[in-house]
Amino acid sequence: MKRTITHLADGRELIYFDRRDDADRSAVDSRDLPPRPPASELRRDPLTGEWIAIAGHRQGRTFLPPAAECPLCPSRPGRPTEIPASDYDVVVFENRFPSFSTSPGVYEQVGGLSEVRPGVGRCEVVCFTSDHDASFSSLSPDKVTLVMDAWADRTAELGAMAGVEQVFCFENRGAEIGITLSHPHGQIYAYPYVTPRTRRMLEMAEEHAARTGGNLFADVLAAEREAAVRVVGENAHWTAFVPAAARWPFEVHLYPLRHVPDLPALTPEERAAFGPLYTDVLRRLDALFGVAMPYVAAWHQAPVRTGREMSYLHMELFSIRRASNKLKYLAGSESAMGAFVNDVLPEEAARMLRAATPPDNNKISN
Repeated sequence: MKRTITHLADGRELIYFDRRDDADRSAVDSRDLPPRPPASELRRDPLTGEWIAIAGHRQGRTFLPPAAECPLCPSRPGRPTEIPASDYDVVVFENRFPSFSTSPGVYEQVGGLSEVRPGVGRCEVVCFTSDHDASFSSLSPDKVTLVMDAWADRTAELGAMAGVEQVFCFENRGAEIGITLSHPHGQIYAYPYVTPRTRRMLEMAEEHAARTGGNLFADVLAAEREAAVRVVGENAHWTAFVPAAARWPFEVHLYPLRHVPDLPALTPEERAAFGPLYTDVLRRLDALFGVAMPYVAAWHQAPVRTGREMSYLHMELFSIRRASNKLKYLAGSESAMGAFVNDVLPEEAARMLRAATPPDNNKISN
């Protein structure tokens, strides 16, 4: 893998990840860009102890432009984009509209009981391919491995930044999910705190270890493999299964068989084995109803400084589509109380996914 660092016209960092050592990355960003926005601020909710990022500058971010104006496609004569090169394999760059950053800002207490502090951190965009009409499910195994290498690279670098407590790699796909750009891409958030979901899972892992002496995540994986009824697919290094207490209509978790804390800890063999299983699961999701499934794909990694021995790297993939013409909306119980109700039996979801025949990518309607 060749890794080339350059900078965009406003000073943001851009990194090319290439399979070929002779890739030419000398193109320069010629745009006249406005100054980078100030960092967001964090406000602590005194009722839950959770930190909320207030980032008013994100209201102006690009929203569903036509393909001819996509900012994630390669640049072409007369049409410069966020990627100066005329083609690329995988690209990572600092988000122009970040939720967290190292830019200076002014922070004042706002009254009440809410503590305020700078939203220090970093947000990056990961472009999986230069092909605007592709999808992650259509990537070749070696291309998925290159994406994983980029994720691992960024996890290690961002985790070493001052003030960063957790690194989160994810992809949002589909207008139903709320994407603002349709080009195949994901994001990376370097949080200045450990997220509420991770804190809760680590609390449960600590309770489980105190009670049984085992690792909660490893024991969940072992139990699902033994039960088998919710397993969707597996290979020598990974298992994909629908969790018994799935929140979402179609939800699949992918675990490496070996206990590792984060993406950088995976071996080359484990990284190479992930792509074929993951893209198969994605194609099965698309095959369920013959339409491109909206989804969120979320990597759960160990925090930078806490809970690393308890943590277990895994991906949680879920879709809000519950039928061919129905979506699951977060209504009163889920939105107000965080109490989920799932309309699809997890065992039935796993059966449907195992039975689905992955179609050719060009036969899926978007």
